[in-house]
Order: sequence, then C-alpha cells, then structure tokens
Amino acid sequence: MRIGIDVGGTNTDAVLLDDTLVLAAVKMSTTTDVTSGIVAAIDGLQRQHAFDPAGVRAVMIGTTHFINALVEARRLAPTAAVRLSLPAGASLPPMVDWPQRLVDAVSGRSYLCHGGHEFDGRHIAELDEAELRKAIDDMGRNGIRSVAITSVFSPVNHEFEQRAAELIAAELPDVAISLSHEIGRIGLLERENATVINAALRELAANIVDGLAASVTGAGITAPLYLSQNDGTLMDVDFARRYPVATFASGPTNSMRGAAVLSGLDTCAVVDVGGTTSDVGVLNQGFPREATTAVSVAGIRTNFRMPDVLSIGIGGGSLVRGEPSAVTVGPESVGYRLTSKALVFGGDTLTATDIAVAAGRAEIGDPELVKHLDRDLVRAALERIAADNADAVERMRTSAEPLPVVAVGGGSVLLPDELGDAGEVHRPENYAVANAIGAAIAQIGGEVDRVYAIEPGRRESVVDEAKQEAIDRAVAAGASPSTVDIVDFDEVPIPYLPGNATRIRAKAVGDLQLGGGDE
Repeated sequence: MRIGIDVGGTNTDAVLLDDTLVLAAVKMSTTTDVTSGIVAAIDGLQRQHAFDPAGVRAVMIGTTHFINALVEARRLAPTAAVRLSLPAGASLPPMVDWPQRLVDAVSGRSYLCHGGHEFDGRHIAELDEAELRKAIDDMGRNGIRSVAITSVFSPVNHEFEQRAAELIAAELPDVAISLSHEIGRIGLLERENATVINAALRELAANIVDGLAASVTGAGITAPLYLSQNDGTLMDVDFARRYPVATFASGPTNSMRGAAVLSGLDTCAVVDVGGTTSDVGVLNQGFPREATTAVSVAGIRTNFRMPDVLSIGIGGGSLVRGEPSAVTVGPESVGYRLTSKALVFGGDTLTATDIAVAAGRAEIGDPELVKHLDRDLVRAALERIAADNADAVERMRTSAEPLPVVAVGGGSVLLPDELGDAGEVHRPENYAVANAIGAAIAQIGGEVDRVYAIEPGRRESVVDEAKQEAIDRAVAAGASPSTVDIVDFDEVPIPYLPGNATRIRAKAVGDLQLGGGDE
C-alpha cells in the first residue's frame, strides 16, 4: 500500500493505493497551515478503508507550499547571490529583472567575483579567493542566511562553484548554500534566478518538510516520505530540503501523470479543472511535455525544468457574472471558501459549481437553492467554459493530429462530453483525485543537460555517456536499477560555438525501490 496526497489551493486530496487499485479516496479543504489538512485527509482514508499504518510502504506528497511562499513574498530567508563571471559577465547584475518587492523580501545582496568557464571548460579567469573572502565577510556582517552561487557555464564545469561553496562553508558554517549547476540549465541569468529562488526557500523547506514528516508519523505511519517534483518524478525529504524549487508546478504534473494511469492513454491533452484554475498540459509517453522556453515564476525568468502548462482562470469556485448574451466565468474565484460562498451551500455568490448543479452535472450542496437560475444563463455559462477550455487545448497542440482529451479534477464536471475539434472527452474513474493518484504512482528520475564538444567519430560514445549518467543519477536517487529507462532524449547542435558544440539532454526514469527485501 502507498498513500498519495496533493495539496492544492482549494482542496487537499488523498488516495490509498494497493499497487494501482484505489482502496480509498478523500477530498478535504486545504487548511491555512496545510499540515492539519494532511492529517485530516489521512484520517479520512482510515475511516473510508481501515488500514494498518505499518502496512503503508511509502507516502508521496505534492505541495504548493513553496511556490505560494514565493508568490506571496512570505517567509523568505535573507539571501546573497554570488556570481563568478568577472571580467566577462558584469553588464547585468544578479536579480536585475526581479520585482522589487521580491528583492526586498529576500534582502537581496549580490557579489560579482572573478571566475567562470567557456562552454568547452576553459577558464574565463581564475577564482580570486581573496576577493571571495571579502564578499563572505560582508555577507556575515549583513545577516545573510542563504547563498546562491552561479558560475558561467557551470553545467559544463562546476569546479569554481564547488570551491566557492567550500570557502563560504568554512567561514559561515550555518549558511545554506545552493549551487546553480545542480538546479538550472544552460543560460546564465535564468539559471542564477532559479538558484536564488531556491536559496531563499531553503529555511522554509526545512520547516515544511519537518512539518509534513510530523503529520505523517503522527498518523502512525513510519514509511519513507517523498515529495513530488515538477517533472512527474519523486524526491526524498533530504533532497526536498536542498532543492525546494523542484516542487514548483508539481500539482498539474501529478494530475497529468494520474490522468495517464487512469485513462490508459500515454499521449493526450489533459485538462485539470480545480477550484480556481483549469490547467491544460500535454502528455508524451506518459510524462508531461516540458516547457522549452524560459518560464516566468512570480514575475522572475527561470530555466529549470517545468511542465508546459497553460492555466486559465476557470474552476469550480469561479464567479459567474453577466447576462446570458454576455456571460463571463472567472478568473476571480471564491477558492477554498466555496462551501460558504456558493449558492448551493446557502451563500450569496453565483459560482461555476452552482451552474453545474443547476444543469444536473453535479450533486453537491442543495440543488433547490439554484432551481431559480435562468436556464439560458446556465446554458450560456457552460458554453463559455467549454469554449475557453477548447481554445486552451487548441493552443497546446503542436501538430495537425487530433489529441485525445482527458478531463480530471473535481471541477471537470463543468466540461461537456465533447470538446471542440478534440472530440470525445475521456473522464476516467476516480478523476476527481487524479492528482493524488499521480503523486502515489510517481517514479524516480535522473537528468543530464549539458553542452558537449563532440570530436569527429565520437558522437555515439558521448551520447552513451550522457544516457548512462542520467541512468546512474536515477539509481542514486532511489530508482530500482532493473526498471530504469531513458524516457526523453534530445541533442541540439549549437552552431555559434566552435568545436562541434552540442547540447545533449537525457532523462531516465525508474520505479521507486521500496524497502522490504522483495525487489
């Protein structure tokens, strides 16, 4: 048995699985402190299907804690950005394009020092340790508690980042250190931004992971705890403490992975309709298609792996306004206050959930309270929801081939049985908790993304080396070796760099190796 939990902005969903069989599924309101919502969800599973906590082999949690903290600019640690780039990379300072409120929230300080590499590993300049020690001294005097270190082309050669980390750890032993080559991809400013965000969240990560672990052990479960990453794979709690940024967008990713398992379709469009938004993504071979461009998070450009997801402001809690001839649905939402604000619960706000109940698509609350709604308004609102979602699916298509559509999430009752040119909408069993199922069945992954100088006749050996490194990383992260496969691979020649420079990306995924000696 394993438990999957997904904490959303409106609901906390949980499932109890025996292999892929769903034994119990619950949906609870997300609580302000989040952990008590998780405790309530585990209690709900126990009430629905009594189980021995000792029989649970693993608990997987997908959480919005960290991205919410960044968006709301709360609980971020005083952070320094150290860039090893002089004399070359000095024209744009660290955090140059950040919203000012976030720079203030992280008490952002930045330091430019000598160092960095060319794409082929040659030094731009040697590391100046005396210069770095001056910066470390300034950090100590200014109360910095977390440091992000970025060196030019560090995904190719990270020796300077490692050495700078050693110097900082020796002088400031209590400071958390994040290294850019472990977090982002090729592209200095975006990689640096992702690393600074990660550094700012490190203290919060330690508190939240401890809180999540306490809520699980409080239920008598001693099994290992894993957190969902944004590429559809899992990380253990130690990894989550070091790389909280890897949880960003894990909610839509979990829903897509769950949709693949529930529907049996491994290449499709997935529409996840929650309480606040509809998230539209595309699955390729059972994994979310990743964004290939820089992704903006809370107004900050980053380039670490993120799913290619289009979010529109339509969900179960969306406000419905206007006349039948000009109705609007969303983007404003009552969110987790749905059970007190919606008409079917005795509230005074017309929401998309009320429309679904009035149309006979959902049995929630008291249908008598929406009997008075104008039939034309109900029909127009449903047509508006269908049209907006069909448009979003169309925008996510990259070929003329029709994509099957799978609808998941509690709010997917709002969608019609056919959606524009996409045709029939698949609504699998347990669709309302697909996100928690996606968390529970997630696998372990390893990835390599690097620029290689490929000598004539050596392409095959370089490709094999990159694939093997991705496999080794997946096994090191906890994947069962016999189950690991390469699920994504691409190579892109970089013509503006000398020496047959080629960017190679390989991703390996395997099943989680659970303890117990039955592998």
